[in-house]
Formats: sequence, C-alpha cells, structure tokens
Amino acid sequence: MALPKAQVLFGDSPEAPALTKAEVSRRFDELMSALDQAPTRVVDQAVIAQSFGEGRGISFDTSGPATAFDALSKAISPEMAKALSPDALASVTSALDALKADQPDLMKDITTTSPLSSGLVAYDLEAPAKMLTPRPTPIRNRLPRRKGIGLAHQFKVISGFTGTATGGVANIHPGIQDTTQTNFAPSGAANSLYYARGPKITYAGYDKTVPYSQFSVSDAVTWSAQYAGQGYQDIRQLSRTSLLYSSMLLEERMLLLGRGTSGRGFLGALAAPSNVTLTARSAATGETALSGVSTNIYVKVTADAGDFGQSVLSSAATVAPSSQVVDVTVTLPAGATGMRVYVSTGSSDPGDSARWYAGRTGTNTFTLQGALPTSGTAASAVTGDTTAYTAGYDGILPICTGADSGYVKRLNAALSTSNPGSEWQDAFAALYDNVKADPDRTLLNGSDRKQLSDSLKTSTSSNYRMTITQDQLTGVTLGDVVNTIINEVTGKGVNVEVHPWLPQGNAPIISDTLPLPDSEVSDVWAVYNVQDMMGVDWPVTQFAFESSSYWMGTLVCYAPAWNGAITGIKRA
Repeated sequence: MALPKAQVLFGDSPEAPALTKAEVSRRFDELMSALDQAPTRVVDQAVIAQSFGEGRGISFDTSGPATAFDALSKAISPEMAKALSPDALASVTSALDALKADQPDLMKDITTTSPLSSGLVAYDLEAPAKMLTPRPTPIRNRLPRRKGIGLAHQFKVISGFTGTATGGVANIHPGIQDTTQTNFAPSGAANSLYYARGPKITYAGYDKTVPYSQFSVSDAVTWSAQYAGQGYQDIRQLSRTSLLYSSMLLEERMLLLGRGTSGRGFLGALAAPSNVTLTARSAATGETALSGVSTNIYVKVTADAGDFGQSVLSSAATVAPSSQVVDVTVTLPAGATGMRVYVSTGSSDPGDSARWYAGRTGTNTFTLQGALPTSGTAASAVTGDTTAYTAGYDGILPICTGADSGYVKRLNAALSTSNPGSEWQDAFAALYDNVKADPDRTLLNGSDRKQLSDSLKTSTSSNYRMTITQDQLTGVTLGDVVNTIINEVTGKGVNVEVHPWLPQGNAPIISDTLPLPDSEVSDVWAVYNVQDMMGVDWPVTQFAFESSSYWMGTLVCYAPAWNGAITGIKRA
C-alpha cells in the first residue's frame, strides 16, 4: 500500500502551517528512514505451507492493516517514534487523526446499495409496454354496417294482415254463400257499395323512425411524453391505437346495453325499484352473519342499467337485525339488468352522504352479510338518472327486454337442475306462438353459462348422461359445456354464446334472420352510420398531439317481436 504524499503528512500541519518545501522534504526523509529501521519478517515456504491448513484449504491472515490509518498506526512503533524529531512526529500524528476521521468512508465497499441506494446497476427494461387490455367486440364484428343519410333512419312495417294473427288483426271466417254481400265502398265514403264477394281482409302497420346520434372520444400526448419516450415506445402510436380500441369497445357496449331517451322515440330512463323490503334471518350455510351492527340498517336501491348507469334512488327501508343476515327484496322495473344497493347504520337514518355502496345483483334480491361498508361510493353521488342518454340509442338487451319484445321472463332464481334448459324451451314456445319466431342464438354471461353447463351434471333427471373417456395412454378429459340448445318446438339448434360484457343474470334470445322468405328483412339487426368510425388528428395548438374518434349512427332492429330475454338468473 502506498503511503500518503509528503505534502499530505507535513504540509498542512497545524504546528507548522507555512513550512518550506525543503523542510517538508526533510521531515519526509526522516519518516522513511525510520520505516526502514522497523523490524522486518521474511515469509518462507514453511509459513506459506502452514497457511494451507494441513492441505484442506487456504487461509488468510486478516489481522493485518485494512486501511491507510491501520497501516500508519502499526508502522509508528516506539522505536520509530524515537527516531523522529518532535515536529515530524507531531505532523504524522495530526495526519493520522485526519485519516481516522475519514476511516468510515474509506472502509465502505461498493455494493448494490452503496454508494447509491438505487445501486450502480443497469436497468433491464424491456420495451415496449405490454398491452394487457382485453378488447373483444363480438357484436360489432357480427352486425352489418350500412350507410345512413340525414338525421334518422326510417322504415315502414306491415305488422299483420288478416290470417297472420299478428299486429292486432283479428281472423275472419272466409266462408260465403250466394247471398253474401260485402261493402266495398271506400273508407269514409257517404254511400255504401255492396258486392257479392267474400269479406275484405284488413292490415296493421306502423312507421318507425330511429334517430342518429353522434359519438366521440379523445386523447392527447404531450410533447414531453412523446419525445422522452423515444427509444422506448412511440407514445403517439400507442395513443392512436388505444383511442381506436376504446372507441370500438364503447360502441360494443352501446350496441349491447345502450338506452336512448323517450323524447327521441327510444325506451327511455328506468324507474327506481319499488316495494323495497328488508328481511332479517339467520345466516344459511356459506353466509356470514352481520358484524358491527348494533342499531338499525337503512337501505336504498337503484335500478341497474349495466355499464352506463343507474336510476334514481328508491325510498329508504329499515330493519333492526341482530346477529343475522338481511335480504333486500325489490320490484325491479322492466328492462333493469338488476339493482345496486346502498346501506347505512345508526339509531336514526344518517342520510345519503353516509349510505355506502354495498354491491349489485342481477336478481331482485341482495343479501347483506358480514361487515357492512363504511366508506367508498356514497348514495349522495346518485344525483339523477344515468340510464338513458339523449345522444344514445337502444341496444340489444334493452330491446330484448322492452315493450316490443316477443318474450321476457324474470326468474329471480337459479337455473333449473330438474330439467336443464327448460327456461329457454319456455321462451322458444312463447316466441313461436306469438310470431312463429325461430331464434338463432342466446347470449350469456360467463358464470351463467357455467351454471347452465353444471345443471347437466347435477340434474335429478335421467334424461342426460355424461361419459368420461380415457385415451389409450393416460389422462382423463373432464368437464362439459353447453354450446347448443335444441329448440324443442322447431327442432333448430340455438347457439349458446358468452358475451364478455353482458351483466350477470341476463340472457337475450336473438333472431339474426327471420323465417319469412319474403319479409324484405335480410338482417334483423343492423348498424346504420351516416359517418362510420374515423380518426381525427387535430392541428397543434399547444404543446400536445391531440386526437379524437368520431362516428354518427344508430342501431336498427327490424323485428323486436322475434327476440326475447331471460333475466333475473340468480348466481349459483
């Protein structure tokens, strides 16, 4: 180890702050002479061999000096100190004190946390960012997209004529005699005009107008984000791609769940649930009794419209439970996908600002259990209806559950295990009776499809048998899934499809085409766009790159009565 330079040892000595170079050199020579006179030791082969530890390894003597301070302190033996002049010894002692103060820094090693807590290490960053963003749009991918013009799409419908038993047109008997006389005078004519002919048939029909709406979402990338990201990811490209997928996903949800306002000819807003009742009961198997409740429970609910909102709040209901659970039961309005529940506690009602969101359900019953929420989203945040939008249209599920639908059944129960699929068979029979409908597919939430498939395994009926097969080598294929329900009325197979954004508890039954060869309806459902989806890059007016999507259109259902829905499927 090299010793410090002479100027370090003697030049800044407090006893001699202004030493000349000659004096410094003289003192350094005295130090080196004293070091030369220090005892020495020659390490021979025997000493080296001894360090091997009888041939089992190499050991090292760690008793020697580890730092500059240790080396100088050990070197200044009593004999060496005597050889130095008092001034030289004082300078060396002063330098040793300075080294002792710096000893902690001199002893530190470079590690993954020293001298910087973040370490002097490379950052193994993989580029670009991973896009773990589900973006399925099955309805948008399936429906035809046609060109629209103007402000609304219009068409005329002949909903029935004599003999169809549809459109409110009554049937007549066609039998005649020679004396049969039928009035053929034009409607509103003052005089009658009778002929010996059979009775005239009658018609029913209506005009349908479906207004267009405008839609758009936007994004912006600051200049600093774009330029700082160079070499890692093209942020503008990420923004445009995300904006495109976001627009498509939002349109998918509109096509499935959208509701337009009644003022524009759509179904309009959902009413609040009615007949809210609270029933305290003992916890059943798998349930957890309420905790932390010593007074009353107050509950308000809203009708759920899926992704786009909820109705106004219902009136409050109250109950005073002990160590029990509480069932919240309501009457849901037509078209609701379920309900959302808000709960508060106290000797008196604390109001909506302290009434917290407790969850949602696809049925008319929600069970309060365990620890009730004391924070989160308050009922006071529900300041108005958000189920219907002026710039919106009716989607598939609202139409299938609306007033013009051919069949709507709210189960408020789990699917049948005694006769799996019977809920759909009832729907098929009713649709056929009403308009001779023959549906093509039904949509289910993932958990509802699992429940339908499981109903085969737990069925108490002997109508179904499942066989587990084993291949020639090893392994068993376990599980089964329902992918088709045979319409027991018409014999047609109805496809069972999972939709990723469908609220649990709801299953629309859809006709893609009509079993009418000359109906002039090639597709029951179609999207009409005055302007199909496009992207717009705005002129740069600030330090940002800004983009928007835009489209103007609507969803058209030509034959609502050929569709239906099963709602209120209780989660198994």
